[in-house]
Order: sequence, then structure tokens, then C-alpha cells
Amino acid sequence: MKKFVLVLSLVLMTAFTGCSGGGTAPTASTEATPNIQKIKDKGVLKVGVKVDVPKFGYKNPETQVIEGMEIDIAKAIAKEILGDENKIEFQAVTAKTRGPLLDSGELDLVIATFTITEERKESYNFSQPYFVDGVALLVKKDKGFTSYKDLDGKAIGVAQSATSKKALEEAAVEQGISVKFSEYASYPEIKAALESGRVDAFSVDAAILNGYLDENSEILADRFSPQEYGVASKKSNTDLAKVVDDLISEMKSNGELDSLIEKWGIK
Repeated sequence: MKKFVLVLSLVLMTAFTGCSGGGTAPTASTEATPNIQKIKDKGVLKVGVKVDVPKFGYKNPETQVIEGMEIDIAKAIAKEILGDENKIEFQAVTAKTRGPLLDSGELDLVIATFTITEERKESYNFSQPYFVDGVALLVKKDKGFTSYKDLDGKAIGVAQSATSKKALEEAAVEQGISVKFSEYASYPEIKAALESGRVDAFSVDAAILNGYLDENSEILADRFSPQEYGVASKKSNTDLAKVVDDLISEMKSNGELDSLIEKWGIK
């Protein structure tokens, strides 16, 4: 009888060890990195990018292909997670829409000249910076402006929800001048406003302004508030954030980021 009880106990132990609530037990990788597994399950990485920033994220009008340094970074991340840089879906974003699209879960990542700030870090995960720039001013040559002080009382065009306005407001207080701001949804709209005379200057990060520079305009020497660009993810996606940050770190150390800056001619 004792022998029967012992055998029955061993059978029951084996049976329950092999069960998990009537279903297949989740793999260790799924438990450890649930958000990464979700991306692998759907087979595509969804990334928000700019389409109006030459050299960073720009939809080439001739090829209709989105290209730039940030596009190449997104492809490197897709290859790291999915093993194929082409398993990626790009969605155009602006400074105003990129945050809400991350919040809603429509995007996995945003790589769109997204400046890292302490305030934004309360809402999103950011990788370490992959590029550092400064806020600058693009003006028409025939206006004769040589510095920010020359714009006292003038109108400056900035993007909605961008950090440029705050940086210039602080600089205006320091320099004892007064400026007015007009906000626009896209950079091409600001450039058009500059050309038509609706604003006296177009302000955003210097590297972005370089993409809108032409023979009739120039970028002033003034620089304000260092702008560090990071890859952003939803605050709860800590496992995805770690994979991205590790990859950016690797691309920094092995020279890949420097190569991309050189490839795209970013100043």
C-alpha cells in the first residue's frame, strides 16, 4: 500500500510540474522582455520620424523614399530586434504629434529630432543622445541682421511644441530684448513665412536649419540651449528602451554614429 501511494505521488508531481494553468508556459524571453516579444510577434517595428528635415528624416520628392540619419538609426534598431532592417513601418510625425502617438501605443519608438529634457523624461524613456545641437536663427540676407539682438521687436517662426521658443524666451530676457513668436505645424510652413515676410526669422536647431538654407538666407552665429536628440519610447516600455540605449551606446563606441553624420553631411 505504501509503495502504491509513493508511486501515485510521483505521478501527480510529474503531471503538475508539466502543467501551467491548462496552457503552455510562457518562455523565459517573453517574461523577461514582454514589449520586445510583442514587436517580434507582429513582425514589424513602428517608428515615428520626421519627413521634412533634410539629412535627418526627409521624404525625397524624387524617389518618395524617407531618408536620413534617423532613418538609418531606426533600421539598425529593427535589425537588432527583428534581424531585418526592412521590417519597419515609418509614420510621419511633427513636434506636436510625436508624443501623443507614443502615448497611444500606435508607435513603438520616435526618432524625430526629439530633444531630451528633464520635463519630457517624466513622460517618456529616452536613449542617450545620438546627436547634440543648439537652437539657431535663419534670416534673410537682405535684412542685415547679424545677431539675436538685432531681432528686438521682431517676429520669429517656431514649430508647435518645440523647445526653440523656450530657449529664445530665456535668451531674450538675458539680452534685454523683446521678440514675438508665431507657431507653425511644420518647418516648410515656417520657411514659407520667412520668405513672405510674415516672420523675420526661422528658429529651430542649427542642423535642421541647414536643410533650409539657400542663397538668399543665412544662419546667425548665435546658439542657444544645447539640444540633445534621443530615441524615445513609452515610459512603460523599459525593456525596449534598454535594447535601444545599448545599441546607441554601441554605435557611438564603434564609430557608426560618426559615420552616419559624415554620410549625411550633417554640420
